[in-house]
Amino acid sequence: MVGYAFMGAAHSQAWRTAPRFFDLPLDPRMRVVAGRDADAVERAARRLGWEESTTDWHTLLERDDVQLVDVCTPGDTHAEIAIAALGAGKHVLCEKPLANSVAEAERMVDAAEAAWRTNGTLAMVGFTYRRVPAVQLARELVADGRIGRIRHVRAQYLQDWLADETAPLTWRLQKEKAGSGALGDIGAHIVDLAAFITGERLTGVSALTTTFVTERPLAVGRAGIAGEGDTGTGEVTVDDAAVFFGRLSGGGTASFEATRYATGRKNAIRIEISGDRGALAFDFEDMNVLEYFDAREPGRTAGFRRILVTEPDHPYTGAWWPAGHGLGYEHAFTHQVVDLVGDIAAGRPPHPSFADGLAVQRVLDAVERSSADGSRWIDIPAPDDSTD
Repeated sequence: MVGYAFMGAAHSQAWRTAPRFFDLPLDPRMRVVAGRDADAVERAARRLGWEESTTDWHTLLERDDVQLVDVCTPGDTHAEIAIAALGAGKHVLCEKPLANSVAEAERMVDAAEAAWRTNGTLAMVGFTYRRVPAVQLARELVADGRIGRIRHVRAQYLQDWLADETAPLTWRLQKEKAGSGALGDIGAHIVDLAAFITGERLTGVSALTTTFVTERPLAVGRAGIAGEGDTGTGEVTVDDAAVFFGRLSGGGTASFEATRYATGRKNAIRIEISGDRGALAFDFEDMNVLEYFDAREPGRTAGFRRILVTEPDHPYTGAWWPAGHGLGYEHAFTHQVVDLVGDIAAGRPPHPSFADGLAVQRVLDAVERSSADGSRWIDIPAPDDSTD
């Protein structure tokens, strides 16, 4: 694994836990974790359960005992690490968003396709919220026609960790490292969830992005932001919030909001899908619940029904606790490992693929271009005819 902070810890927990609750066809071994600071990465290795640590991720590619590289670094390094790992014959799991630009994502897709054709090497992007059981159930209900033809998708990802204007400047607020702000950090998730649940894609968007706080205190001593003892402020070069609407490939409409300034909202991922036969609603802050409305119910008993998605026959849940004993944030990462290991053992391409990550990247790019040009409508070509 490359990187050991927030996402590195979440991924490590998943690699440790998956073989203890699921019968996996292969046995993951947590060989080595890479990071820039020798002392910090050594401590992280001990804490997170890795056998070794290194400060040079390139050495991972030379090791015969490393068959998969898990990329948990800022977005500006995704393309370099993933492409090199695929070229060395290593399977790759890469955190989202796939890259910082469409061009980078395209190179990653090309590398993944070449690696698959050459030696069956697999690549997956980590849109982890797909693995929440209630989201999986929502996808199944849509595929079964339970809500009919989709007319509306309304999606929000609301956080408030930047609402304090004195919060320090981090790499997530620098475009050269993060690619974009709330748009790519959290907006990418709801773009992917809408596509995953509905099976449809956005054909075009009109967007508005904004930055509320343009200068923030330097994070003293943080690598890549400020040196030890540095003071003052630095420029925020990404969006703080993004709002956009679009047209779905099936003819319906979709609206999206991503912000890290929604005071009082910590990790509210909300998606509601309305069809001509019913509707579904999900909120990650009540993540074990899916709301379902059947438009054919008699008027006196019509209304949204609350489904507690914890039964043994619900997606993934049979490996965990008795019904009603809810799952949490970390479980989706474990499910990601379970699916990826199963795909490696079976020799089948995993999902979401790098191509799925590129599809999201094209939406993010269209949003940025639309906002920069006065919310002008930007078409998003289909994958088989996309050009830039």
